Amino acid sequence: MQKNFPRLIIAATQSGSGKTTITAGLLAALKNRGLNVQAYKIGPDYIDTGWHELASGKTSHNLDSWLVGADKLKEIFTETASGADISIIEGVMGLYDGGRGGISSTAEISKFIDAPVVLVIDAKSMGTSAAAIALGFREFDKSVKLAGVILNRLGSDSHKKIIVDALNELGIKCFGAIKRNDEFFLPERHLGLVPTAENNSVDVIKKICAAVEEQVDVDALIELAKNSAPLQTSTNHQPLNTNHLKIAVARDKAFNFYYGASLNELERLGAEIIYFSPLNDEHLPKVDGLIIGGGFPEMFAASLEQNKKLRAEIFNAAEAGLPIFAECGGFMYLMSRLIDFNGKSFEMCNVLDGAATMTNKLQMVGYVEAEILRDCAIGKAGDKIRAHEFHFSTAETSDEKIFKCQRMRTGAEYFAGVAKKNLVASYLHIHFAGNPSAAKNFIQRCKNFKRLTF
Repeated sequence: MQKNFPRLIIAATQSGSGKTTITAGLLAALKNRGLNVQAYKIGPDYIDTGWHELASGKTSHNLDSWLVGADKLKEIFTETASGADISIIEGVMGLYDGGRGGISSTAEISKFIDAPVVLVIDAKSMGTSAAAIALGFREFDKSVKLAGVILNRLGSDSHKKIIVDALNELGIKCFGAIKRNDEFFLPERHLGLVPTAENNSVDVIKKICAAVEEQVDVDALIELAKNSAPLQTSTNHQPLNTNHLKIAVARDKAFNFYYGASLNELERLGAEIIYFSPLNDEHLPKVDGLIIGGGFPEMFAASLEQNKKLRAEIFNAAEAGLPIFAECGGFMYLMSRLIDFNGKSFEMCNVLDGAATMTNKLQMVGYVEAEILRDCAIGKAGDKIRAHEFHFSTAETSDEKIFKCQRMRTGAEYFAGVAKKNLVASYLHIHFAGNPSAAKNFIQRCKNFKRLTF
């Protein structure tokens, strides 16, 4: 069955052009008009979706063709966009940038979901050359539906006129031109933008929204989105399965890197998600499984250390065989110690014998294929999973490695992660919707644990 899904993609020439700023402002402007707006982020980034959620009032979903595959990506989009008046998708890096071979680039995914693209150009210190850049992006791949541009960081009205006149000569539409304003600054640190929970993001979004409403032709963008071609929808969505399993998911300022559709996959398989805070809760909920995602434990190490009761409960739960899946920041939290950027050591959960140490150098970023070396809580020996890594820390542990990994960009191989009893922990971020066998294996371990402890 085909259905209309009004949609458009906000792309850019490169990272740092203002995609997230403009996307957040546009989402807020559309919400202010009473529209039910659904947001998305292309690629594996967790932080930008937080800005989307604050601006739109709804969970933002990632669209990543490496983590979930093209077919599942389209299914996630049509399922989550159903009922929305308009969907706004923020791109990743530059329009044509992605993994090896362009996988999960904005251009690739624009074709998967047949969406028009609006290109953000940072026009600071640039005149007519901005039009030449727009022309190059349009001509590079004509199968990408580049509908026009939004100019960002303009200095004056005369600056705008120079570029818009050149764009008009080329037949390239300008949907808006936003002037430079330091109040639009979104704070950053070592993994990118600072999450919305840690700054005055509500005030920033209000200011960006006001600028978008004044300096961007929002009506024209709505019309562009409405003219998107119909999409084929899936007719075999798996219904929710109620087995009354309870899985605790760590969620607070220290741990908040989760894909909404990934957790939804666990719910489809019978899990009830119960959120708790390693920063604020002294006790672990009574559950059949535990997930500790990524985040910034290094920024809250002192508070995590002070919560001795919860750390002890997590240690005891792991010893008792509670199925535990930990990614990146969660992996670090399960270590004996976490050493911050200043070299100060903090006690963590001591589930894994070793230390996670922050460095000033990016240790790994990119897509990974990981082969499971022996049966564990998320799969069997020989199973392969798709994942993404992004971290500034190193982890030294005496525990035996569970994954043989291959970096997709370079082909380099390395061993990583830990599995013992019912626990699997590593730097890998995975998406359960793209690794359904991993989700099923974890759910089965939770069922088995529940039977043993009932």
